Amino acid sequence: MKKSILFFTFSICVAVAFAQPKKLGNETEAQKQERMAWWTNDRFGMFIHWGLYALPARHEWVKRNEKLTNEQYQKYFDNFNPDLYDPKEWARKAKEAGMKYAVLTTKHHEGFCLFDSKYTDYKATQTPIGRDLIKEFVDAFRAEGLKIGFYYSLIDWHHPHFTIDSRHPQAPSDPKQYAELNKGRDMGKYREYMRNQVRELLTNYGKIDILWLDFSYPGENGKGNEDWDSKNLLKLIRELQPGILVDDRLDLKDYEDGWDFTTPEQYKVSKWPEVNGKKAAWETCQTFSGSWGYYRDEFTWKDTKQLLVLLIESVSKGGNLLLNVGPTARGLFDERANSALQAMGEWMKYNDRSIYGCTQAPEEYEVPEQSILTYNPKTNRLYIHLIDYPLQNFNLPNYKGKVKYAQFLHDASEIKITQRYGHGMKEGESANNLNLSLPVRKPNVEIPVIELVLE
Repeated sequence: MKKSILFFTFSICVAVAFAQPKKLGNETEAQKQERMAWWTNDRFGMFIHWGLYALPARHEWVKRNEKLTNEQYQKYFDNFNPDLYDPKEWARKAKEAGMKYAVLTTKHHEGFCLFDSKYTDYKATQTPIGRDLIKEFVDAFRAEGLKIGFYYSLIDWHHPHFTIDSRHPQAPSDPKQYAELNKGRDMGKYREYMRNQVRELLTNYGKIDILWLDFSYPGENGKGNEDWDSKNLLKLIRELQPGILVDDRLDLKDYEDGWDFTTPEQYKVSKWPEVNGKKAAWETCQTFSGSWGYYRDEFTWKDTKQLLVLLIESVSKGGNLLLNVGPTARGLFDERANSALQAMGEWMKYNDRSIYGCTQAPEEYEVPEQSILTYNPKTNRLYIHLIDYPLQNFNLPNYKGKVKYAQFLHDASEIKITQRYGHGMKEGESANNLNLSLPVRKPNVEIPVIELVLE
């Protein structure tokens, strides 16, 4: 009997041990939340995709899309001269748009470096501009009080030792040709190069708040964590910048601390994303149009309302929005980007209280029709974003007894809590509903916000 009990106890212990999530370090959940607190408060950041691909101006994957060789792509390096680059102006525009942090491509898949790396000549300081563009970015954005993020591509289509794979511009149509094409290429040498550059980025520019690594595509003729030596790379990152936030594209999702936030790209999530059955910190990265880099002839740009809904909806599900700008080859935001940023900034100027520090509303608050809710747990205020402006009666289901005061956020004008105007109750209404009496005319705000001071 005792043997059976001991075996049973041992089995439970083994099962529990195997059920525990794998970890690479010893940071507690509370410590992680403290490290990420600024990011979960700020909610809105700027992504900047900038590189040689701004010259052809037809998508940042132009080298892959058009299967260009290094020799064919060289003309863009030879002519890279962003003489109008003024990162102070970029920083001002980001701040005025309501953004609190920015992530710039230090190196994209093309392999070109905007920083002065000592491990390559394929960098901005060797082009006609002749400057370390990353240092100028860091200084300018830091001066505006914005947090600093670096994007660094794990992929490199220029490096001679990066092995040709399914994403490479020279990917063959016949998979049998990979071995021949990769003769003389050594991923070990590329890994060392990548590691050295990450060390430079996290050593030479002061405190860096975010490192956005991109991306893994494991499987046949792809690349995953072993190709990048992700575990040791992440260990180095944490050693160099203990407070840094790292995205989830190192292919370390099996480890609880192999990433800090997950990154749904170019789509709206249907609910707060979960990883391993647990709500995850998340940030959606989105473009104004269909391209990350400057694309002169691309015109499917989102309007102001669509962009604001992206932001509001992300916050309503506990997430952040990283909204991308692709500067021109002369170093400017084009007029379409400037217009979009200005419009978002005008809305944020009066309504940012419904974004910063906010998250998903408690389940007890039902979402009214044609609206999106956000909630600030510190101030105990609920924000109703009126995506489609209602008629005079705005009925809040089961809100009775939960609201002290209601006002429009943009001007702090009172909204009266009243009996519904008209004859009889509408279908679905109940005595527990709360009715707000709205002005007939929609306020002159793209998306009006009602601020409820809760009991």
